[in-house]
Amino acid sequence: EAEDSTGRDAELLIVGRRVAEHGGPTIVLGDLNDVAWSRTTKLFQRVSGLLDPRIGRGFFSTFHAKHRWMRWPLDHVFFSRHFRLREMKRLGPIGSDHFPILADFSFEPENGDDQDPPDMDAGDEHAAERKIENARDR
Repeated sequence: EAEDSTGRDAELLIVGRRVAEHGGPTIVLGDLNDVAWSRTTKLFQRVSGLLDPRIGRGFFSTFHAKHRWMRWPLDHVFFSRHFRLREMKRLGPIGSDHFPILADFSFEPENGDDQDPPDMDAGDEHAAERKIENARDR
């Protein structure tokens, strides 16, 4: 994890906690400046209980749109079990250094039980709290 990412990581985990407390239909998306396999992104997903639509659907490298050989999946879409993903794809260049992502959802709360979010283990809440406290101490 990058040393200068402390504040960003804490903000993401605070959002994850609020999502979990809310428990209602939720979509979190945007340029998180963090790869899908990072500890913080995985921790966010476990703390929030949100699903990652990329799993089983391929690699969605969205940055850097202008460098063909150096691309990373920094833009994310996470959603609650209230939704069903209908389509997801990376769109073509639009002049930004990021490619846009199209994510099409249907609202199907009655079918949520057949989508399993990642489980939060005993150490996840402690790890999230530690990251948030580290950011506050700076």
